[in-house]
Amino acid sequence: MPKTSILYVPIGRKTFDLEAGEVQRKKSSEFLHSVTANVIEPEEIITSPDDLEAFLANVNSEEVIASIYQSVTFADGEFVEALIKAVEAPVIVWSVREPSVGGRLRLNSLTGGNSTSHVLRCANHPFSFVFGNADEAQVQKRLKIQLKVQKVIEDLKGLTIGVIGEHPPGFFFSGTNEEALQKQLGVTVKNFDLNKAFEECVKLPREKWEGAIERAEQQVIGLNRNDETVHRFAQFTTYVQDQINEADVSALAIRCWPDFFNELGAAACSTLSQFTEDGVVSSCESDIHGSVSMFILQQLTGSAPYLGDMVHVNEASNSVVFWHCGAGAYSLAHPDQGARPGVHPNRKLGFTMEFGLKPGRVTMFRVGYTPEGYRLLVMRGNALDTPQRFNGTSVEVELETEINDTLYGLMEEGFEPHYAIIYDDVADELIELGKQLGLETTIYTKN
Repeated sequence: MPKTSILYVPIGRKTFDLEAGEVQRKKSSEFLHSVTANVIEPEEIITSPDDLEAFLANVNSEEVIASIYQSVTFADGEFVEALIKAVEAPVIVWSVREPSVGGRLRLNSLTGGNSTSHVLRCANHPFSFVFGNADEAQVQKRLKIQLKVQKVIEDLKGLTIGVIGEHPPGFFFSGTNEEALQKQLGVTVKNFDLNKAFEECVKLPREKWEGAIERAEQQVIGLNRNDETVHRFAQFTTYVQDQINEADVSALAIRCWPDFFNELGAAACSTLSQFTEDGVVSSCESDIHGSVSMFILQQLTGSAPYLGDMVHVNEASNSVVFWHCGAGAYSLAHPDQGARPGVHPNRKLGFTMEFGLKPGRVTMFRVGYTPEGYRLLVMRGNALDTPQRFNGTSVEVELETEINDTLYGLMEEGFEPHYAIIYDDVADELIELGKQLGLETTIYTKN
């Protein structure tokens, strides 16, 4: 069962001003309840390790996605030690501001948070820190980001990627170390036989796969349902849908060339596009980490991501073009053009997507892997309202950072050539994800 609850633990000592502390506890509780319906909490500030242990004895730790440990006043490390013995979830340490300056130090919450952070660091327990009161916008933003990131980490632990066919020869970046992927990110890989899928999908009765065409017609303008490659798209998509439903697969990495053209007589792009549009992110060229990257962006935003090569640089507009042969979720098409069917620009087989992507604020992201381990790439920019740059699907993005510094940095650091893109600004969330996972994160954004 997925973890869904937040554990809120307000801690204090009776030697401090608990009346002032209780004001902060109530405000903090109200804010957390506004964020999620699933808050586990005591009715008052917990003032002794024994009371904390008694409270935790009634908490089902298996449902806790994150513990929010609030040093309402100063408290020693015994409290947080008791917490992490009972609940394995990552801890968000929260210190509040002093209610007044001058005279008695009424809460000393910051020292409590400092002490708690030290204990957690020495225990090698995952944690983050927030300072300020519950009614402060920056505190609310930080807490929302940290809780969202914890949800994504939990989602990754439940992710199974269906890999249909090995990556093309020489596309080493598309592969993975399955053991390392599972250990570091919690992601499981399930392999499917691509040739078997080709053989079996064409045996499906027409009434079984016609629904896939009807689904595509809802968003693809001018689709010819009598085109043989449209039939092949529907057959393959329907067969794969049944397979992933049975295996509880939530993302796909599919070998598209040359097999689709040579064996099925059609392009894979339309299958990838429809699955991604419908929430099963799908990468071409069996790019497993590309699929993981797309999944993370989807979970953060609830919208469809794009995966593309960086193929063109325009120094005059400080922009780059991201492109692929013909894959792209239907909803990403420029509204003036819409999602339209096409043929593969090299193989001249359908059906593919043929459109320029819509303009808007975007975040570019990659889960990368080298012999040293996993790493993240985070970039921000603006998708420009420019004409479609190349046949297939493409988008021109003005970067926040200087184009040549960024380009040469990416090449010198040896990042993979597939970049996941989402129409939202989630750079802060992705940077926090890197911190929580303990991964090196390369950042190309303005501060």
